[in-house]
Amino acid sequence: MVAVAILAAGKGTRMKSDVPKVLHPLAGKPMVERVIRSVQGLPVERLLVVVGHGATQVRQALAHVPEAEFVEQAPLLGTGHAVQQLIPHLEGFAGDLLVLNGDVPLLRPSTLAQLLTTHKQGQSGVTLLTALLPDPTGYGRVICDGQLQVSGIIEDRDCTPAQRQNQRVNAGIYCFHWPQLLAVLPQLTTANQQQEYYLTDTVQWLKPARALDILDVAEILGINDRKQLATATQLLHQRWRDEWMRRGVTMIDPPSITLDDEVELAPDVILEPQTHLRGRTVVGSGSHIGPGCWLENSRIGNDVRIMYSVITNSTVQSHCHVGPFAHLREQTQVGAHCRVGNFVEMKQTQVGNESRVAHLSYLGDAQVGAQVNVGAGTITANFDGRDKHPTVIGDGSKLGANSVLVAPITLGEGVTVAAGSVVTEDVPRDALVIARVRQVVKPHWRPPYLRHDEPSR
Repeated sequence: MVAVAILAAGKGTRMKSDVPKVLHPLAGKPMVERVIRSVQGLPVERLLVVVGHGATQVRQALAHVPEAEFVEQAPLLGTGHAVQQLIPHLEGFAGDLLVLNGDVPLLRPSTLAQLLTTHKQGQSGVTLLTALLPDPTGYGRVICDGQLQVSGIIEDRDCTPAQRQNQRVNAGIYCFHWPQLLAVLPQLTTANQQQEYYLTDTVQWLKPARALDILDVAEILGINDRKQLATATQLLHQRWRDEWMRRGVTMIDPPSITLDDEVELAPDVILEPQTHLRGRTVVGSGSHIGPGCWLENSRIGNDVRIMYSVITNSTVQSHCHVGPFAHLREQTQVGAHCRVGNFVEMKQTQVGNESRVAHLSYLGDAQVGAQVNVGAGTITANFDGRDKHPTVIGDGSKLGANSVLVAPITLGEGVTVAAGSVVTEDVPRDALVIARVRQVVKPHWRPPYLRHDEPSR
C-alpha cells in the first residue's frame, strides 16, 4: 500500500504574487497538478495534499481531482510539521508514504516507480532521492557511505564549510515506511536557524536509510520564482518535443515549437516554426502545420495544410488547406477536401466536403453544404443585437463576392447569389437571387465644383 503526501502549504513569497505558488501555471496546468500527474500509474491508495497559504484557492483548483484529500497545516512550521499533520488522517495505515513537494513538478512517473521499487527491495525505513550537483549551493547535503546508506541530512544553511563541499544533495523526495516514521515524528525539534521542524531530521532515526541518485537532475528542479518557472516550462516542452520526434514527427525548428502533454501527433506530421499546440489537440498523419499556428483542443485530419492560423475547439477533416490567417473557433467543423483561405473567420459553423471559403469571409452559426463556393467578402449577419441566428446553405450553392446573408435564412441546394446581394428571405433550390439596388449610370456627369459653366465663388 502506498500513500502520497504533497506538501503545498508554502507562501512562495519570491513569486511576488497573490496567487499561491503551487497554483502558478506550468505548461497550462497548476504546478501542483503536475506533481499529481507524476504519480499516475503508481499503486497509490491515498492522495493527501497538505495546504496552508491560499488553502481555499488550492482546494478549488484541485476540485476536479476526486481522489485528493486535503490536510490543513497551520501555522507553517516546516516540512516535518507538515507531515505531522498527516497522523490523524493515516490512522491504521501500515504501508509506505511517498512525500513530494508541490513546487517540484518535473518528476517522471518512472523515477518515482524506481524509488518505490528500491525502497521495497531494501526494506528501508526511508529511501530518498539524491543528486550529484556541480554546484550544490542551497541544497541540503546527504551524508552517506559508498553503499548509499544514509547517516544524515544537513540543510545548506546549517552546513560547516567542509560539509558544503559534499556534492550529493537532497531532492526533498522521500519514501518512508509509515509505521517507522510515525514513531519518530514526535522527536522532531526546532533547534535550527529557521526554528522549524525539519523532515530531514527523521532520517537519522530510520533504519535502514538509503539514497537513490537520480540521473536527470532537471527532474528535481524546485520552483521558487518566475525565472525558475520559465526554465521548468522550457524543460517540459523540450521533454515532450523529444518524445514526439522519437515517434516520427518532424519539427523544423524545435525550440520555437510548444505543445502540451495531452497533444497527440501521428507519424509524418510536420511542425513548422512558431507553432503551438494546446489542450487535447490531435493531428493526423501527413499533416503540415505552420509556420505561425495556434491549435487548441482541436482535431486535424490526415494530409491537412495549415499556415499562420488559429483553430480552437474545432475539427478539420482530411485533405484540407487552411490559411494563411484563418480563424476557426467554437465547434466549427470543416469537412474533407475543403479550402479555408486567408482572412476567413468561422464560428460554430459546419462546412460540407469539397467546399471553398477562399478569402475575406465570416461565417457564424452556419450550416454550409457540400461543394459550396463562398465568394470573397461574403458574410453571415447572424447577430441582431440580442440573439444569434442560423444560416443554412444547401449543397452546390454559389455565393457571389461581397454578399450578406441576414439570418435566420435558408438557401436551398444549387442556389446562386449574385455578387453584392443582401439576402433577407429564404431562397428555394436551383434559383438565382439578386438582392441589390439596380445600377444607375448618368453619362456626362461631374460634381458641381468641377463643372466649367458654374460661376466661381
